[in-house]
Amino acid sequence: MLNFTEAIPLSLYIHLPWCVKKCPYCDFNSHELIPETELQKQYIDAVIRDLETELPNIWGRQIISVFIGGGTPSLFSVDAIDYLLSACRSRLNLHPQIEMTMEANPGTAEADKFDGFRDIGINRLSIGVQSFQNQYLTKLGRIHNGEEAIAAINMAKAAGFINFNIDLMFGLPEQTLAEALSDLQQAIALTPTHISWYQLTIEPNTFFHSRPPSLPDEDYIYEMQKAGQEMLAHFGYQQYEISAYAKDNNRCEHNLNYWEFGDYLGIGAGAHGKLTMVSDNKVLRTNKHKLPKRYIELAGQETVRSQTNVTKQDIAFEFMLNAMRLKAGVSSSLFRERTGLPLSVIDREMNEAESKNWLECNIHTIKPTAKGQRYLNDLLELFLPE
Repeated sequence: MLNFTEAIPLSLYIHLPWCVKKCPYCDFNSHELIPETELQKQYIDAVIRDLETELPNIWGRQIISVFIGGGTPSLFSVDAIDYLLSACRSRLNLHPQIEMTMEANPGTAEADKFDGFRDIGINRLSIGVQSFQNQYLTKLGRIHNGEEAIAAINMAKAAGFINFNIDLMFGLPEQTLAEALSDLQQAIALTPTHISWYQLTIEPNTFFHSRPPSLPDEDYIYEMQKAGQEMLAHFGYQQYEISAYAKDNNRCEHNLNYWEFGDYLGIGAGAHGKLTMVSDNKVLRTNKHKLPKRYIELAGQETVRSQTNVTKQDIAFEFMLNAMRLKAGVSSSLFRERTGLPLSVIDREMNEAESKNWLECNIHTIKPTAKGQRYLNDLLELFLPE
């Protein structure tokens, strides 16, 4: 039986599912469309109904972060996002210094709205650049060019965004080490507080999966990764997660809550959630209907979502799946607090991981070694439920 004794942090994720164009590597729930004003209103109204249906599950709990993702949320008008955030403020207990992030593409049409987004309370942007080099942007199916990306980031800074992230990929089709580092150097020159620098991976149900591009080999990609990490460290960006680097401790609180196995309420088409029901000693996984038109029709009804109780075995695995992404690992006590289980339930698996030099464990900390993070999938396989 699960036994929860500590309050678990709660974040809010809001999914806006439309993009101008679907990228060939993207496996998120996104659909090609520029939503007109009426559709934006219909969808935001549906998201608010969805939120209201969820309120009984989170009464009295404070929201520590909000993340508006997609899709491309910056396609929506400032007025539409303002209406959405006003509804959230009137229905939820938001932390006074809440981190409120919106994903944005670096196209000029979206960048023109940055002043407005800042005025209505968005205090952090995550800008999906992926590369500053036009040949790679073309291969990735991106609709902006390198100059537009730089201009958009400068517009974000001019709008008053002090805290912002740049999303950047490496290991691109036929990319060289010098080109990967050039992208990273350009990102650093724009002085973001946070850089998400991650390897391009081929996911199922994507165009790249059906027609795989020619990627650099694994050893060369690892060389890119190590060289990039050295560059980031040199310029003061501290790695705290496999692909996350923060300057002056500006870590993404929303994502950190995921990695520390906190709770999150997911609203919007295809949004996922995790809610710990302390009084019932159970953990719920929720999933909202993914097709936007049907989601709008169902929002506000129980049928808009499916939910499952997470088993004891799955909870332990899911904790490790998230926590082992963190470079410093987590405190040993956090396992008990967030899973409701004693640490002894994974003693055998931790001992095996330690014997392979993938994990360091003591009474205070569970921490992946550098080797463990390099071979993270192998490490996590040890904790898979039998």
